[in-house]
Amino acid sequence: MHGLGIRRMGGPVELLDLPEPRALAADEVLINVAAAGVANWDDIVRVGGWAVGTTPPMALGVEAAGTITAVGDAVTDFGPGDEVMTHPLPLRAQGTWAERLIAPANLLAGKPATVSWAAAAAFPVPALTAEQVLTEALEAHAGQTLLVHGAGGLTGGMLVQLASLGGLRVIATAGPGSRHRVRGLGAAEVLDYHDSDWPARVLRLTDGRGVAVAANAARGGAAMALSTVADGGRLATITSDAPAAERGIAVSEVYVRPDGGQLAALAALLGEGRLTVAVAASFPLSDAPAALARAVSGASGAAVVVTT
Repeated sequence: MHGLGIRRMGGPVELLDLPEPRALAADEVLINVAAAGVANWDDIVRVGGWAVGTTPPMALGVEAAGTITAVGDAVTDFGPGDEVMTHPLPLRAQGTWAERLIAPANLLAGKPATVSWAAAAAFPVPALTAEQVLTEALEAHAGQTLLVHGAGGLTGGMLVQLASLGGLRVIATAGPGSRHRVRGLGAAEVLDYHDSDWPARVLRLTDGRGVAVAANAARGGAAMALSTVADGGRLATITSDAPAAERGIAVSEVYVRPDGGQLAALAALLGEGRLTVAVAASFPLSDAPAALARAVSGASGAAVVVTT
């Protein structure tokens, strides 16, 4: 079986000849991978910054979409021929940048028929991250004002969409090139993060009180986001740079958690067109190094995928 990954931690991404998938455990399925997401977090895995359950030599990739070809004896909710998406961590064998993938059935969600393979493959990690930030870390609810700092990225844009669907007023920061797109995702206000005065503008937009809740998706941006939060509010960051708590504000770092139930609910919104994923570029699996380079350099809020 072919896959793209690393022979040693920190090594280059290269073509690997991998063992054929082993026999399935009772709770597992075998998936013919149609497409897999590629993002900056895959480079974090490559250099050893995110333990995903296996070690080199290994295929990279932590999200995928494809068709089930076999199921374990205890699997009843899915069967051969089902089209699914997954964030299958910890990996049971190889990563998702491979022709076939073993995944636990409880971390699957059905792929909506209206959704492309590419969009389905790039959806699980940003969607789950955004959901867990909003509902678990921030406990956000309708009527609140939310700051999304770094809304121009893939996860930032998902935060805007989910918050808007949930009835929150969203103030977002993004670059000038992303302003129109982020507003289209549901943000009431979009501020240019290049403008050093943007935190003061957030305060003015909230009559000096600050936002009730804030989500930081900008590298190194959590401290600035904190300055816009009202006393006793909440800040969650996905960039591992949480500042010290102050003024009674609850501060948390969020790392995505695989969750098949959450993913299924989010996939339903994707299928209904209430959530969207734009795909910036699709590469054949053999071009995974180029795909990773594109993702790390930035894709203007859109996804990068590899296809088999």
